[in-house]
Order: sequence, then C-alpha cells, then structure tokens
Amino acid sequence: MEVTFIRHTSVDVPPGVCYGQSDVPLRDSFEQEAAITSENLKTYRPQGRDFDHVYTSPLSRCVRLATYCGYPDAEHDKRIMEINFGDWEMQKFDEISDPRLKEWYTDYMNVPATNGESFAMQYQRVASFLDELKEKEYAQVAIFAHGGVLICAQLYAGTVKPEEAFSALTPYGGIIQLKI
Repeated sequence: MEVTFIRHTSVDVPPGVCYGQSDVPLRDSFEQEAAITSENLKTYRPQGRDFDHVYTSPLSRCVRLATYCGYPDAEHDKRIMEINFGDWEMQKFDEISDPRLKEWYTDYMNVPATNGESFAMQYQRVASFLDELKEKEYAQVAIFAHGGVLICAQLYAGTVKPEEAFSALTPYGGIIQLKI
C-alpha cells in the first residue's frame, strides 16, 4: 500500500512554544501555503483516480488543509495527532519550570512530558493506526497529519533510523510517500 502523508501548513504560534496537541491557529499565509501543497499533492495521486481513502488528524490545522485540498469528508483519527505535551502545552520551552523537562531533554524517546506522552508512546499510537491500516484493502491512502506523526511513519516504514529521526522532519505543507 502506498501512503501519502501531508504535513499541515505553518502555525501562528511564537517560536519556541510547545504546542503539541493544542488546537492552534494557522498563519495568515494559509491560503498561499495550502495552494502550493494542494498542487504538489496532485503528483502523488494515483493516475486518473483519487485516493482510496483519506484520513486526517482531528486537529483543525490538519482538517483545514484536508478540506482545502478537496477532502472535507476525510476520516478523523486521534491516533494520528501530534505528541501530547501534557502540562507543557502552550508554554515556551525555555520558560517551563518543570524539573522533568531536563529528564525529557536527556531521553525524549522514553521520558513522557508531565501528564503527556513520550515519543515512544506517540510512536506506538501511530504504529497501531498503521498496523490497522495495512489490514484494509486500499492501494492508495492519504493522511493529513503532523511533523511528529510523519517521523513516526518513516520509522515504521524503515526509511529512517531512530538516531536520524528528527533530521527527517518534513517541512510545513510538505509531502512524503511511503510503502507500508
């Protein structure tokens, strides 16, 4: 199965703010960014037809892009949401006073954010979604999601190694295609 992952466009959040699963607004440049993403997406669609199925994270930044790209009825699935930063959501990383932040910086793969999740927990959530997806009779699927989800998908597909995961971050509005 070929799965096309589309990362949402840029968010209207100050740099350094931990926003994870917060439902944040998109930048005023959404229309321009979405038009580019929509045009680029055309090259990933199967010849002469549309995707067999389209999924989206339920967060508005993904739903809005899916709708713009012609998929207002994309199926929402919480398992493809961004990492949950728990108590750290909407705080600047350099202003978080939680002593666990230091542990997280040392081992973000395994240490969860306070009342949130670790990267490994997010990976398990995304892998569960992809395991289920593989059982479906689809040949071509599109998924509108988040940077962390796209990293998890690349790890799942074996196209990146854990130590290079965050250097593989897809830019806002970017598209990757994986075989699963």
